[in-house]
Amino acid sequence: MTTPALRVRAQAAFETRTLLGNGEQLLVSLILPAMALVGLAVSATPDLGPGRRIDIVVPSVLALAVVSTAFTGQAIATGFDRRYGVLRLLGVTPLGRSGLLAGKALAVLVVVALQTIVLSVIGVCFSWQPHLGGLLVGALLMLLGTWTWVAVALLLAGTLRAEAVLAVANLLWVIFAAVGGLLYPTAKMPAGVGDVVRLLPSGALGDGLRDALTGHDGSLLRPVLVLLVWGLAATALSAKLFRWDDK
Repeated sequence: MTTPALRVRAQAAFETRTLLGNGEQLLVSLILPAMALVGLAVSATPDLGPGRRIDIVVPSVLALAVVSTAFTGQAIATGFDRRYGVLRLLGVTPLGRSGLLAGKALAVLVVVALQTIVLSVIGVCFSWQPHLGGLLVGALLMLLGTWTWVAVALLLAGTLRAEAVLAVANLLWVIFAAVGGLLYPTAKMPAGVGDVVRLLPSGALGDGLRDALTGHDGSLLRPVLVLLVWGLAATALSAKLFRWDDK
């Protein structure tokens, strides 16, 4: 007889294989971030601020990759699983609803770890030199960001129809990448705009990773608190509003 832990591990392995075997998911999670990394590394625009450009680019792209996998990919996959009744059926198996969600969360963490390794290797090929003292903090921010964005993804996927989830998730990915503080530092934005974007989970994750991995003297307390607030709020709302079928 299998234990709950073994069932969760089996589901996590299945979810991981599904994510890695999905061409659209790989496009969003790895190929587009890698293209963004190379494009920003070899160009001189936009101006990303003082310091070596590649040292700013890599943390920015790592933030984008987290959002790509934990939010966009997970929202779309969960939305369509919900539409086709997969969530409802798995929820009544011995795995259970909590086991299903745990398996999805573990799969996202595995994919985030893999894409972080790949993108970091590409960054090193462009002479990226992360601040070693900030690696642990950066890892913590990525874990916190992954949890926050998975919670937001489940909130979206559990309340909207699959077609709406697909449109909204992709639209938000573009907005967050362009003006949400993921790729472009909030310090370079107009004062009022930057202040607002810093309070978004995208701006908090982007600025936090840039500050940690470049050794910036700025306080990392604010991005951590912003991600915590968003994560707790999205988790609570998901637990209350998530619907297991599309009816």
